[in-house]
Amino acid sequence: MRSIRYQEIAEELRELARSANAGTVLPSESELSAQFSVSRVTIRRALEIVRDDGLIAARQGFGWFVATEPVRQRLERLGTIEAQLESSGRHPGRRVIEFAFDAPPPHVRAALRTDRVLRVKRLNLADGEPFALVSVWCPAELARKLSMEDVQQRPFSELLDLELRGATQTIGAESAEQSDADLLAVPVGAPLLKCRRITTDVDGRPVLVSEHLFPAHRTEFVVDLPFDESSINPKGLRLVE
Repeated sequence: MRSIRYQEIAEELRELARSANAGTVLPSESELSAQFSVSRVTIRRALEIVRDDGLIAARQGFGWFVATEPVRQRLERLGTIEAQLESSGRHPGRRVIEFAFDAPPPHVRAALRTDRVLRVKRLNLADGEPFALVSVWCPAELARKLSMEDVQQRPFSELLDLELRGATQTIGAESAEQSDADLLAVPVGAPLLKCRRITTDVDGRPVLVSEHLFPAHRTEFVVDLPFDESSINPKGLRLVE
């Protein structure tokens, strides 16, 4: 019995998906069309067959990628994503990319009220795959004893010699620039979730500013909301100017 071309391509895509890591972005439909010397209609049919098998998925801005269970983060309390990953049976990791004492950008200077900070940029991993690019700023006087090895192994909440009260977190969105896309293994222009967090000590003094970039196809935020009869509007919603 003669096989149909899109079925042949689907079988090759199945093997590709099974051999790749979860969350890996596949070549674009136009690239696959050129690779297999067929039309995009044929490629789309093959991709849809493999999607129906549960091996791949698609999302606007990413195209097709190897199906993965999203990294879920609960926002009802202040905690580390590493602890949440471990509780779900996944292996967390981190790789420090930048570690420097220098002047902060204007928005960090305004929040921390200091002219010198420790700036750390790191890549967070889940089962060896990147899922977050994190930048953290801490006043230099609080971080002067910290080393690159310290922040490689432990979160700031455990390294600072003070008690933390909580944090304010703002979640928005932006498109991946080249440097971020390379580190997160996503296409340039892909949608990212952007979280900015300001953490305070027990006296209400801001002591950490952090910015987190998450690939939108690999991350979900979960919030438990108590029932409020007075309003059905999402809590914390505000319009962006």
